[in-house]
Amino acid sequence: QVQLVESGGGLVQPGGSLRLSCAASGFTLDYYAIGWFRQAPGKEREGVSCISSGDGTSYYTDSVKGRFTISRDRAKNTVYLQMNSLKPEDTAVYYCAAEGPNLLFRLCVLSKSGYGYWGQGTQVTVSS
Repeated sequence: QVQLVESGGGLVQPGGSLRLSCAASGFTLDYYAIGWFRQAPGKEREGVSCISSGDGTSYYTDSVKGRFTISRDRAKNTVYLQMNSLKPEDTAVYYCAAEGPNLLFRLCVLSKSGYGYWGQGTQVTVSS
């Protein structure tokens, strides 16, 4: 059974950092494109960052470039989202999503329609 579990959310002051984790069970993350999405109250779910299977090509939405970093730990079968210089507008529920498998390469996308597996989400609140 494919399962994604996010963790690492919480309350942080503006300018602070958090690292979100997306742990996979039932499948090997390496063969899947992984995306991080967020949804603030009353807003659409938006793509934040993603990492492709195979060569690890990654993308970021403009509002987080230079502040967020996505990475993958093969040994732990986990994808991380390091979030630095957090702003109040980063407040949202953050979800990870997966699509695959592709044994050679699957290019990730920042569109939620590109993913079939979703985690339950973790709340990130940036406030003083």
